[in-house]
Amino acid sequence: MRIQARRQLRLLLAMAMLVPTTLMSQQANRTVPHAPDRGPDEGEGPFERLIIRGATVVDGTGAPGQGPMDIVIEGNRIVQVTSVGSPGAPINERRRPGDATREIDAQGMYVLPGFVDTHAHTGGLGQGTPAEYVYKLWMGNGVTTIRDPGSGNGVDWTLQARERSAGNEIVAPRIFVYIRPGMGWDGGPVTTPEAAREWVRWAAGQGVDGLKLGSYDPDVMEALIDEAGRQGLGTQAHLGQMGVARMNALEAARLGLGSLEHWYGLPEALFDNRSVQDFPYDYNYNNEYHRFGQAGRLWKQASKPGSDKWNEVMDELLELDFILSPTLTIYEASRDVMRAREAEWHDIYTLPSLWQFYQPSRTSHGSYWFDWTTQDEIEWKQNYRIWMTFLNEYKNRGGRVCTGSDAGFIYKLYGFAYIRELELLQEAGFHPLEVIRAATLCGAETLHEPKGLGIDFGLIKPGMLADLVVVEENPVHNLKVLYGTGTTKLDEDGNPMRVGGVKYTIKDGIIYDAKRLLADVARMVEEAKQSAATGVGAGSH
Repeated sequence: MRIQARRQLRLLLAMAMLVPTTLMSQQANRTVPHAPDRGPDEGEGPFERLIIRGATVVDGTGAPGQGPMDIVIEGNRIVQVTSVGSPGAPINERRRPGDATREIDAQGMYVLPGFVDTHAHTGGLGQGTPAEYVYKLWMGNGVTTIRDPGSGNGVDWTLQARERSAGNEIVAPRIFVYIRPGMGWDGGPVTTPEAAREWVRWAAGQGVDGLKLGSYDPDVMEALIDEAGRQGLGTQAHLGQMGVARMNALEAARLGLGSLEHWYGLPEALFDNRSVQDFPYDYNYNNEYHRFGQAGRLWKQASKPGSDKWNEVMDELLELDFILSPTLTIYEASRDVMRAREAEWHDIYTLPSLWQFYQPSRTSHGSYWFDWTTQDEIEWKQNYRIWMTFLNEYKNRGGRVCTGSDAGFIYKLYGFAYIRELELLQEAGFHPLEVIRAATLCGAETLHEPKGLGIDFGLIKPGMLADLVVVEENPVHNLKVLYGTGTTKLDEDGNPMRVGGVKYTIKDGIIYDAKRLLADVARMVEEAKQSAATGVGAGSH
């Protein structure tokens, strides 16, 4: 028993040392370490003239694949996309663009626009996840743009990361900075319309891209959204249970809210025989089991699909051009915790500190597994059926549904959770081409429109930034080939083999070997595990 106790003590001490030393030194500032400068061997380019030759192009509009095509990139911009023949026939050399500084032979491969994650938190102290780790997981799975909702590492930190990414000083997606009311400001709490407007003007002056809102009092919410529009800032909101009784999704959309995170506020807008959720009498929002267990019973309290109320609410949201970022993936463990917990990528790519963060806990957000039951999972499965019905119908009727992951919680790993979001949209009824459009064009529009600008990425066409995903298998046939771990097929002899995984992630015309980025992540994880085993600090990466 003493030996076992000593082993447990050593394990606890080792887990305490999993957070990199530079991260621990920054705890007073509540930030994770910035990513290191991009090394000379990290990414090639941009080039005077890069040509991707012979690929099948899925352009992000919803159009089917077309190929073979040559894509010409000069610097960081696409300048030409040209058909060079027919499948199964020799390349028509007369159609090919001329010489290149650098070529990629992409015959048999597929090229998509870079993916946009509209809900992407950049790590956190509680998770022990340095920025480099998170960025490389995203880039290794094809994510070239993120919206950081809330910018939890601080306004200045996230703005600095955005500028370093824009200059390609670091290996990272391009970053859109959305902050919470009051963040970084010394002007007091944002509790009145006047304070709300003053803070929004201050935030715009700092150069942020938008606001991450909750379900604030109606007069404050109106002031925040209205002033954000005047300042050219985007707005997104998580309409949590503590305020949704006074500010549901439809009410927020009427005020001009740009996009909704998750789905809180939608069922409440659809209530037709109640005005608040049917909370148990002992419900406590600070109890994560109460919060998530009861959330799984919420959609069935709304009006039924196809009912007058259902159509009335959807019609108005469509008229308001309201954008949904459902993050289906982040709640998936609620309907099958074993599936999420046992995902094949955890062993190689999940830091031990993050794995510890996922474990049942009364204090860690999203770690509500201390009494999760079969009935809870059944309720969540039924919840998903109605939620997905709403999303698919909303899309079919012209509404915009974009992709976001909210990874880093609930057994969901950065990058990998994003690809799972694509699969879940297909489960909801989206055609894979609609899924890819949600992952590319929809996110680009969401991020550019508040500024009154046309999109700069999100499609494969001349004039767009060269943000691209190159994969050796057909993602329209099987979205699983986009996972960093690929998927399993049989070879010609009937033996199982791994195929897929993004081959190249191209951002700003710079070619990154996606598998090498993930190998860097695997190295970080292995070092952290070795540090835990020896009781030595993990160090920074």
